Amino acid sequence: MPRPASPLPAELGASFRCDDALGAGVSRRRLRADDLETPFRGVRLRAEQRPDEDLVDGAPLARDHAQRRRVMRLARAYAEVMAPHAFYSGRTAAVILGAPMAHGHDLEVGVRAPARAPRRRGIRAVKVASALVSVQEWEGMRVSSPASTWAMLARELDVRELVVLGDAFVRVPRNEHGKPQAHLQLATPQQLRRAAAAGPRRGVARLRAALELIRVGSASPLETEYRIDAGAAGLPDPELDVEIRHASGRLLGISDAVYRQFRTIVEVEGDHHRTSRAQWNRDIEKYAAYAAAGWDVVRLTADHIRGPSPRAVSIVREVLLRRGWRAA
Repeated sequence: MPRPASPLPAELGASFRCDDALGAGVSRRRLRADDLETPFRGVRLRAEQRPDEDLVDGAPLARDHAQRRRVMRLARAYAEVMAPHAFYSGRTAAVILGAPMAHGHDLEVGVRAPARAPRRRGIRAVKVASALVSVQEWEGMRVSSPASTWAMLARELDVRELVVLGDAFVRVPRNEHGKPQAHLQLATPQQLRRAAAAGPRRGVARLRAALELIRVGSASPLETEYRIDAGAAGLPDPELDVEIRHASGRLLGISDAVYRQFRTIVEVEGDHHRTSRAQWNRDIEKYAAYAAAGWDVVRLTADHIRGPSPRAVSIVREVLLRRGWRAA
């Protein structure tokens, strides 16, 4: 039976430079042990102590959480040897910032021209003109700002994807009591506009088109995609992230999209509405209160919006017509 690896010095974190470990008395043989990963040359990463439980049910939110954890582990590891002038950019920056964004195996690392871009396995390096990027620190790492990240991704995202990302960055989160937390907004629409106008770049026409569709208030990609499709089909613009109150002023709930004139509420429901018993019970109580107050509630799922035969818009259209809306 193999002997367990000797404990590492307490001062070495989850990831560390090999030189620092050697300086702390760790042997080169210990650095080759199975409980350490080698994500980048000169860096070691402690192996995770538990499996990727977030991927058990394969739900989109769980996949996003698992992906962000993986990217954050790698980003913190590479930060041990990252050059002082470098920063995370593109998809890597978007994931670090918490945006819904698919991410490949390699990390994207940017530098301002004319600095030399890093050449290392597991790193996709990009050079960017200084005028086209601002850099900030986020959870101890240097990343392109949300607005810069959004604009830089125009080279590879289409308009719909840029609207989804833009909506995520300008969203104002709410706390567990439903109170808006303006200080947690990652970017404003004005900051996105300034980033798009910062100078010539690939995809600038897509940025301009996306700016016309980005709105504050969408809490998920599905909500954004419904709104894009509804607008393209000629439905009226809904209010977003709306507090629904009883005539007495009592809060009944907070809803995704509201057609107030037609007393119609659209709720876009992620998988957690089905899998969480507490959420399910809250939904039942909220929708009963809405109905008692005279609202029609349309509940949409990913299949309604992204399925082989999307029908979200037609479902909402029928309710709006019944409620008195007339198409132009």
